[in-house]
Amino acid sequence: GLMELVFFSFLHALLLTAFLILAYRYGSLFHIGTAITGLLWLFVFSFFRDPSRKIPLETNAVVSPADGTITHVEEVDDADFSGGRAFRISIFLSVFNVHVNRIPFDGQVMGVRYFPGRFLDARSSDCNRVNEQLWIDLATSQAGRWMRVKQISGAIARRIVCWLRPGEKVKKGDKLGMIKFGSRTDIYLPIETPREVLVKVGDKVRGGSTILLRFLDES
Repeated sequence: GLMELVFFSFLHALLLTAFLILAYRYGSLFHIGTAITGLLWLFVFSFFRDPSRKIPLETNAVVSPADGTITHVEEVDDADFSGGRAFRISIFLSVFNVHVNRIPFDGQVMGVRYFPGRFLDARSSDCNRVNEQLWIDLATSQAGRWMRVKQISGAIARRIVCWLRPGEKVKKGDKLGMIKFGSRTDIYLPIETPREVLVKVGDKVRGGSTILLRFLDES
């Protein structure tokens, strides 16, 4: 978000100067414009914040890849998974949430795929099929298990950022990228994965620190 911060800071400086000159020459009414530009700059600065997070040490814990609100906890059809079914947890990120995405579990990146698409509202039931999105397939540190993280653009978000490369080893809580200005992040698991789900629809979660579920031993 550095380029956006530089651009909006420069734009804010120009507008602020203009409104101060207008207020000095024509009256204090133009200070309303000064206040509005200041609030907009603070919003942009807040959007690109990147707070530190305490990563849970539990070896079986899968953490949230994003800040936001849980919108789906369900089984869905997905031809890429065995039996054509997958378990999905979806997180909606409003423009007020932190938008840095994080790795949910230790492992190795198997693949990174980008798909162009539309920009429906990220809460729409169709957005996971038709919106612009990027998929990250992750082989977990637990043998034979894998998961998929989807970064999905929303109505306002127009750019997905991901820093990962296939073959890269990653740690739980590592930053993987972000989606700029409102979005959705999903996590998919094979339906047969033994798990204890710890969240429900409507819960607020924090990327890298909230535990979504725990892997269970298969014994």
